[in-house]
Amino acid sequence: MKLQILQENFKKGLSIVERVSSKSLSLPVLNNILISTEKNFLNLSATDLEIGINWWSLTKIDKDGKITIPAKLLSGFISLLPNKKITLKTENNNLFIEYEKYKTQIKGMSAEEFPIIPQISDSEYVLLNSRVFCQNLAQVCDIPVLSATRPEISGVYINFNKDLITIVATDSFRLGEKKIFLKANSGLKKEYTLIIPQRAIKEIINVFGDKESDLKIFFSSNQIMFEIKMEETDHPQIQLISRLIEGEYPNYKEIIPSKHSTQIILDRSEFLNQIKTASLFSGKTNEIKIKTNSSQKELEVSSQSSEVGSHQSFIPAKIKGDEADVSFNYKFLSEGIYNIKSSEVILELNGDSGPGLIKPVGDETYQYVVMPIKAN
Repeated sequence: MKLQILQENFKKGLSIVERVSSKSLSLPVLNNILISTEKNFLNLSATDLEIGINWWSLTKIDKDGKITIPAKLLSGFISLLPNKKITLKTENNNLFIEYEKYKTQIKGMSAEEFPIIPQISDSEYVLLNSRVFCQNLAQVCDIPVLSATRPEISGVYINFNKDLITIVATDSFRLGEKKIFLKANSGLKKEYTLIIPQRAIKEIINVFGDKESDLKIFFSSNQIMFEIKMEETDHPQIQLISRLIEGEYPNYKEIIPSKHSTQIILDRSEFLNQIKTASLFSGKTNEIKIKTNSSQKELEVSSQSSEVGSHQSFIPAKIKGDEADVSFNYKFLSEGIYNIKSSEVILELNGDSGPGLIKPVGDETYQYVVMPIKAN
């Protein structure tokens, strides 16, 4: 293999694919990046057997070839080079990197040992704006938790329909739901329901979240693939393939309360700020208390700890229904509010033991359920 490429371009590709290279003692080749060429394209690939990433660049190829090189070493070295044209050559499982008067040799492994990253590009797909889709994923991606007994809640549930995508995540203590309404020509002919591992969701956001490109999402029975193409050609630029989590997702719609005993509307920024302030005094339990005062049209946010002290603040609020006195884990409460973009939020309560529901004012596409801390 012999090729020439700008350091900046090569560095960009390495930064994308090295994210999923695995620290594997049993299979050392997973610590590596596969470098290969075909016609005028350089391809970088990495996988941990759960997620695979391919990146391509159009560049000057003098001789085709392939090799696998340790990901961290290669990426660290390339990042230290100046942004000039570099030459890559392979010989006997060694990669030689040359620029100006410098020449570096990095020992690699045979490309034949690298696992095959599957392709599912011949299946049905949906086309979305990359940045918008990732912004929606980000509203629920931090909710799941790893669970050996309930692996289905370790991932993000996504239902792809002809005119609607529903994204859901839960950890049994809280639940977030986000809806994306599609145009009539979304491309889907049937419904797809799947669970994507949380780590894959976060990599999707990291890789595609800053791009305004069209994002193609391909479906198969046990995998999903995300792809964007190069601007100047119809050739793929980045592909991310992830396995799916097997199992049946909980009937989350039963968890979302359809009615409430108390409704509170208040300023989002002020509410979030007072929750953060109260959290400083919540102690090891992370408990803060919310109490309504309809006559004064205000919401009391308080917390206390025998080790730290106590805090109490009052926020102007529009209150309907019964008076409420409820305790929540401040982390769960604040994360739901943080993902709301409207200037005001709606908090609906169902006594001191029923689930609370948080929604933006004027936006029906997002809702967040949080369970209270029950009194002893």
